[in-house]
Amino acid sequence: MRCKGFWLGAYGLIALSGAARADPLPPDPPGTDLLLLRRQIAQERSAVEAQQHALDAQRQRLNLLEDALLDRMRAEGLPMTAPLLPIVEGSQFVGNQPPAPEVGIRPPESDTTPRVAVLADQGGILSRPRRLVIEPSVEYIRSDRNRFVFRGIEIPQSVLVGVFDINESRQDILTAAATARLGLTNRLEISARLPWVYRRDTAVLVPLVQNPPQSGAGTIDTSTHGSGLGDIELQARYQLTDGHNGWPYMIAGLQLIAPTGSDPFGLRRDALGNAEKSATGSGFWGIQPSLTLLMPSDPATLFGVLGYTHNFGRNVDTRIGDAQIDRVEPGGAPNATIGIGLSLNPRLSMSFAYAHNWQFATKSRIRPISIMNGVETMGAPITSKTRDLQIGRLLMGISYRATQRTTLDWIVEVGATDDAADLRTTLRVPFVIK
Repeated sequence: MRCKGFWLGAYGLIALSGAARADPLPPDPPGTDLLLLRRQIAQERSAVEAQQHALDAQRQRLNLLEDALLDRMRAEGLPMTAPLLPIVEGSQFVGNQPPAPEVGIRPPESDTTPRVAVLADQGGILSRPRRLVIEPSVEYIRSDRNRFVFRGIEIPQSVLVGVFDINESRQDILTAAATARLGLTNRLEISARLPWVYRRDTAVLVPLVQNPPQSGAGTIDTSTHGSGLGDIELQARYQLTDGHNGWPYMIAGLQLIAPTGSDPFGLRRDALGNAEKSATGSGFWGIQPSLTLLMPSDPATLFGVLGYTHNFGRNVDTRIGDAQIDRVEPGGAPNATIGIGLSLNPRLSMSFAYAHNWQFATKSRIRPISIMNGVETMGAPITSKTRDLQIGRLLMGISYRATQRTTLDWIVEVGATDDAADLRTTLRVPFVIK
């Protein structure tokens, strides 16, 4: 019985296994693996997008923090020209420190505004809102003019036979000025300049002397000086572009020159018409629109200025010698400057530039006065016109950051054309009040 039961159980197992082989489980529906892969890809893509959104939000928060830091650095007068570096609390910058603040250069993609303030007359980036900067300065100008006019015959060994006219003039001008700049908004700045001028003029004229000279006969030697308030300058500047997408920073400016200095046509004169003192002002109102362009290119900043000065003519009604001057109309003056600023180290920077002014001719309406038998006769009015002046200058500026709020700027200009002053040098010390 036990043997029979064993064989019956074995047979049943074989039968069940055969039934299993005869009727297998149904396979998975087609495309299940593809659906699973697509589902996994969608999940991974969603995760990546979520991470990207988180990175964008974090980057935006970082930009806000950097902007806040840059605003604080501007307020403190700190340099803002190098990429932001990690700062350990209680320590200074490490590694590559930022260059000097006055010739600031950051890569074009940066949001930090460059500064080219060494050459003050060329303009720069505006002051931040509610920031007041006081800038005392001292300027010295030296001009020498020598003119020799000969009418006659020249024979070998430079012997001159005829008449000649020698005119030598020297001019020294020392100006102490105070300039105040105030930022009204992120894009608008106003400034005012109040100058005090000391001027000394020396001239030697030898008119139509026969050859050989008669021991200085006919020589006129004059020397005058004057001091006082100069012409006050008011200026407003507005930033047009932010330097994004490869564009340069563009700043539009408008300057007004008020004739607050002593009028050259109102000075006392001797019988020959020579002034008894030197004037400290031009005597004319002037207005000067300008456009400044700054292009950062680490570690330098290229800059250029285009401008035009318009002087308003006026009736002067002044007698000088044997002429009655009714009206004077100074010519306009287009001008252009191009240069480069370089940062040498965290405190020292330099700028080099060339500036050129084309001063158009001045027109005057004059009536000659003739005296016959003690009777003065006024002639018919005539128009007198001077020649155009080409004033070219080579400029070099050095800026040294003494403290976080104070900078020393020294500028030297050398005349490159005959009409330009021989030398002009300026020392400026801008410092932040608030």
